[in-house]
Amino acid sequence: MTESNVPRKAEKLMAVKGMNDLLPPDSARWEALEERVRALMRRYAYENIRTPIVEPTALFVRGLGEVTDIVEKEMYSFEDRLNGEQLTLRPENTAGVVRAVVEHTLLYNGGKRLYYFGPMFRHERPQRGRYRQFHQVGAEALGFAGPELDAELILMADALWKELGLQGVELQMNSLGQPEERNLHRAALIAHFEAHVEVLDAESRRRLHLNPLRLLDSKNPDMQPVIESAPKLLDFLGNASRAHLDAVLAILDANQVSYTMNPRLVRGMDYYNLTVFEFVTTQLGSQGTICGGGRYDYLVEQIGGKPAPAVGWAIGIERVLELLKAQEGALAAPALDAYAIVPDAAALPQVAACLQRLRSKGVSVLMHASGDAGMASMKNQFKRADSSGARYALVFGADELAQGCVTVKALRDASVAQRTLPLGDWAQWADSLQSTA
Repeated sequence: MTESNVPRKAEKLMAVKGMNDLLPPDSARWEALEERVRALMRRYAYENIRTPIVEPTALFVRGLGEVTDIVEKEMYSFEDRLNGEQLTLRPENTAGVVRAVVEHTLLYNGGKRLYYFGPMFRHERPQRGRYRQFHQVGAEALGFAGPELDAELILMADALWKELGLQGVELQMNSLGQPEERNLHRAALIAHFEAHVEVLDAESRRRLHLNPLRLLDSKNPDMQPVIESAPKLLDFLGNASRAHLDAVLAILDANQVSYTMNPRLVRGMDYYNLTVFEFVTTQLGSQGTICGGGRYDYLVEQIGGKPAPAVGWAIGIERVLELLKAQEGALAAPALDAYAIVPDAAALPQVAACLQRLRSKGVSVLMHASGDAGMASMKNQFKRADSSGARYALVFGADELAQGCVTVKALRDASVAQRTLPLGDWAQWADSLQSTA
């Protein structure tokens, strides 16, 4: 073989910065959180919806607003090389859900309660709790105008924090009113900031007449005094908007859900009106929002559907798991029920048949697999059984199989006696291997 034909070692490829692999055992915690959320959604009668990761760029420009950080700076957008269509990796999923609802006329027979899981993409500087590919679970109630839906969604998120045992999560509330009320507030904001234009940074000056509400989001410390003294939107609310907010708060009060009114809370998308809210924590540094949402009664029409009210929220999965970790919360997938120890490879067909029957009854079981040198020693297999976290070892030794039996040894509870059970009666004892936790 000539030197030119010698295969060269390929360059090691790495994940894209800010887009992380999810590996065991961390993936087990993700699965456990997802299972909790699915169970919660079932109790509130929300149905699952799954939309594409790639959507038309116009969907987000129209829905989120042109003068938003997401549209201006953070979207992963590209041109389809085949047809020239402008496409974007979804930076959030409310607009995608609304697009699907409109496209498939899901509101034809009345309102819909929907939820989703999935990855979102924003070109941001990666840091703790903030990644370029991140994951959200969202809940959207479309076709319902009443304040009880705003409250229902908040109660649902609050119930999740309680189930997870999260501490120090604060609910912040505000109302953005209706467009005509925001227009009055907008004029007052512009006049206020024009009177203090000398303290505004370049970005705020650019946005002053395009979207002055975004100035309230500024983290520039030099601007905080003038932001704090700016006119408050709550002071511009009419009777109907105030009544809607009061009705939401009354339901929260009746359920002993505490909250703080935050007149500077505006959220990052332009589609919101009336109720907006965030659940925040001080334990995750600058990325303290773990859930945010509100009402968006005009988005369905903006995306081409018949006018329909809607309200929803999204939870950052990475941030919730980071908060659980910070609080040493115990969230993990159920323990493995059993580890099958097989001293002789010749027994594998018989053992595999037995394990399939046990799995059909819901038993989670890991079968020891042979390596290059064949089956490991009994001692080595028991070590692996112990490190697997399994509650029981199932020993399929030559003596056991000759008698048509399996030996069941408890690995976590020394008080449980070792048993020898007949393979033919597996249906009678399979349940005894499963955790009741």
